[in-house]
Amino acid sequence: MCINREVVVHFEITKTRVRVIMLKPQLNQSHSLLNVLPFIHGDSANHSSSFAYAPTILRQHTSFAKKSNATGARSTSIAGNIKAVSIPFLTKETTVKCVITILPTIGSTIDGISNAGLSLGGVTDVVSDLRGRSFLLELVSNDLDSNGNQKTLRAYARYEALDFDVSIYTYKCNFDVPEDFGKIGAVLVENEYSKKMFFKNIVLDNGVTFTCESWVHSKNDNPDKRIFFADKSYLPSETPNGLKSLREQDMESLRGNGEGERKSFERIYDYDVYNDLGAPDEELSLARPVLGGEKHPYPRRCRTGRKMSSIDPLTETRTALPFYIPADEDFSEIKQATFGAKTLYTALHAVVPLLESVFADTTEGFPLFTDIDMLFNQGVNVPAPDDGILSVLPTLLKKTDDTKNAVIQFETPETMDRDRFSWLSDEEFCRQMLAGLNPCSIQLVSEWPLMSKLDPEIYGPAESAITKEIVEKEIKDFMTLDEALAQKKLFMLDYHDLLLPYVNKLRELKTTTLYGSRTLMFLSPDGTLKPIAIELTHPPYDGKPAWKHVYTPAQVATDLWLWRLAKAHVLAHDAGYHQLISHWLRTHCATEPYIIATNRHLSQMHPLSRLLLPHCRYTMQINSLARLILINAGGIVEKIFFPDEYSMQLSSDVYDQLWRFDHEALPADLISRGMAVEDPTAPHGLKLAIEDYPYANDGLLIYDAIKQWATSYVNHYYPQANLVESDEELQAWWNDIRTVGHGDKKDEPWWPQLKTQDDLIGIVSTIMWVTAGQHSAVNFGQYDLGGYIPYRPTVARTNMPNEDPTDEEWQSFIDRPEDALLKCFPSQLQGIQMLVLYDVLSSHSPDEEYIGGNTNATWEAEPTIKAAFEEFHGRLNELEAIIDSRNTDPNLKNRCGAGLVPYQLFKPYSESGVTGRGVANSISI
Repeated sequence: MCINREVVVHFEITKTRVRVIMLKPQLNQSHSLLNVLPFIHGDSANHSSSFAYAPTILRQHTSFAKKSNATGARSTSIAGNIKAVSIPFLTKETTVKCVITILPTIGSTIDGISNAGLSLGGVTDVVSDLRGRSFLLELVSNDLDSNGNQKTLRAYARYEALDFDVSIYTYKCNFDVPEDFGKIGAVLVENEYSKKMFFKNIVLDNGVTFTCESWVHSKNDNPDKRIFFADKSYLPSETPNGLKSLREQDMESLRGNGEGERKSFERIYDYDVYNDLGAPDEELSLARPVLGGEKHPYPRRCRTGRKMSSIDPLTETRTALPFYIPADEDFSEIKQATFGAKTLYTALHAVVPLLESVFADTTEGFPLFTDIDMLFNQGVNVPAPDDGILSVLPTLLKKTDDTKNAVIQFETPETMDRDRFSWLSDEEFCRQMLAGLNPCSIQLVSEWPLMSKLDPEIYGPAESAITKEIVEKEIKDFMTLDEALAQKKLFMLDYHDLLLPYVNKLRELKTTTLYGSRTLMFLSPDGTLKPIAIELTHPPYDGKPAWKHVYTPAQVATDLWLWRLAKAHVLAHDAGYHQLISHWLRTHCATEPYIIATNRHLSQMHPLSRLLLPHCRYTMQINSLARLILINAGGIVEKIFFPDEYSMQLSSDVYDQLWRFDHEALPADLISRGMAVEDPTAPHGLKLAIEDYPYANDGLLIYDAIKQWATSYVNHYYPQANLVESDEELQAWWNDIRTVGHGDKKDEPWWPQLKTQDDLIGIVSTIMWVTAGQHSAVNFGQYDLGGYIPYRPTVARTNMPNEDPTDEEWQSFIDRPEDALLKCFPSQLQGIQMLVLYDVLSSHSPDEEYIGGNTNATWEAEPTIKAAFEEFHGRLNELEAIIDSRNTDPNLKNRCGAGLVPYQLFKPYSESGVTGRGVANSISI
């Protein structure tokens, strides 16, 4: 075909690429430009396609190429009368190498490319590997092109190898990046495999890193590409133009629309009420009220969208398999850190039924104290489970010579190992309130007489039966009641009003009992607490009046045994409150809305998202497992703790009456309980009501370190207060937490405002404290501090012997008071189930992530943040020696003395297993 123009092409050779300039039109040119330059199609060595440079350019060039191939000389028509034109897609380019790191699922191995594909997803994935098309990556520039469109470059990554030393897959590709492409700010990823893959990071050799730590779904499940942003953090107002739409698109993809049942590969964060704890479809007795809403206020959980019950349309149906959580919250396939979740599931799902099969009478108590000791000396014979269960619980389940049986044998708890008789001590009973499993319930007595706020028409007289005369009889060697009140020497554990509404309900269950309780203590001159009195109460029932009795420390035999039984009831109340409130509600449950809101409203490139991420990991997974087998109707919590089937309803009551976000930071919590007052001259700015208060003293070290780290971080990214108030993502995040995640409390006046740096520092310090410090304090000591049943029973099953006894019952108590105490303790089955639960919950995983232990790439990318984190890490390292020194100081009698378990729960680091120390970054178990 003849044309009237031709192109003279001048080749300008550079070190990296060829630049082509059309100098002037020429006549009688009969060949296509593309025939002259075949290399513009790109090479075959996994380089990026030049056509992918920008959407607008891509469309023009594609059209140009089609015309060239079809009509030859018409390809030159774009030149027109132009004398010299630079072809933009042939400008100078630099090859950028890309390495993708993928974490293999636990147990998978690779030996060559074909095995990689088979391990990952089967034959189809082998084909993807052999074609060099495992992942499609598309780099995105921070800048838009001249037409306002994104600049992108695409390349397929190809499998390279498995590094057996660090257990990672490696994939590689190259990008030919034009010199005017601008800074690379994002990457879009399409997973060509048939299964989701866990991306650890994507690293370019030009200094750009994408820290992913995320699952990427298969394109077969979802055609949308995953978006990852480079490690540099941006506030919304600072977002580069080329990334603004991607930033919003990425967050929008996580919010969902509140409809449909969620699928395992999805990453949707949405809210729902706790309407899946009951199982009325299985049995009507397993129906439970919905938690969340006006009747039973409660935090929100992650929505799963399962169908509703045919029996109760307000209850969501349950499944035998773990419930849905967003894919990025599920680490079970790639992290040993979730061994705790898997172990917990195995222990409760498989071992508990084994135990139940052993006991013909599940309510039978321990006949003798030596039978309790035998749990640690000889163990319990059970039918042999399969080898898979044995491998998950190697420290608990052991094979025997008899292949039909196995033994569940427990390690001796630290309290029993150091002093087997410490549970008899009144001082140790009180010391638990300061350095035990639940050191966050004790409060100062500031008013007298002690009064109930409940309706006296329903619950009986409001005034406590603990009188001035009773108190002064116990403290007469020290001071009067008025002096003790004035000098802040009286403290109390108060479960009276909280439990009294449940007393009659629980007594109807026949297998247990309950009282409302108050425990009064006196701070002696040596800094230790002495018990003064325990008041046990039940309201009117069956036409009988309210019953109250006050027990005091005694030496006379009968009164002494009554005192021991009263202490057992109080300890059971405290154990249940600890598990349901201090542990579950205040850490696990209250934190889930923070995690949901963070993913819904803070972009992954938002600096606050990157600050909070280490404190959010694993929590939603362990919470979903708790709903499945722990806190559900008929679950282990109902079986072994005193509130029984009313356990979660009780936690809703506490949330309604007592939970306040502004009291969740340690200093505010201490002040709210009267355990401290502000004092600028005192360490940490607080003067403690009890100077030797191990939980408070060590916890404040952790809290202050957290707050200093948060202060440095926040002030770096928000140098002016107006940046806080104008940050739309930040404000949406806080609004979501207050009005949706904790929406039943949205109208409370105590919610902190979010207008200044100090406001933000206080909020994030509280969240970081709850997830790290507070959770560690109430979780990792459970086995050592709660595992010996006489030291801390989880339920008191019998009424006090002096509550309306028959003559025969009273004589039985007089003859064998020890038997009465053993019958009051948990049953054999309950005690063993408790030990299994405590053992698993108290264990650190082999790759536990501890507070301040490891930095991350996004912090390393900012020198100021890197330096602040190193300071944070250094302060935490110093705490080890400080705590060790305190535990050996003989002047600190609440943590140092013969047979005392040293208080180590706030020592930042630990080896794996049950250690009684170590502050994990997040609520991982």
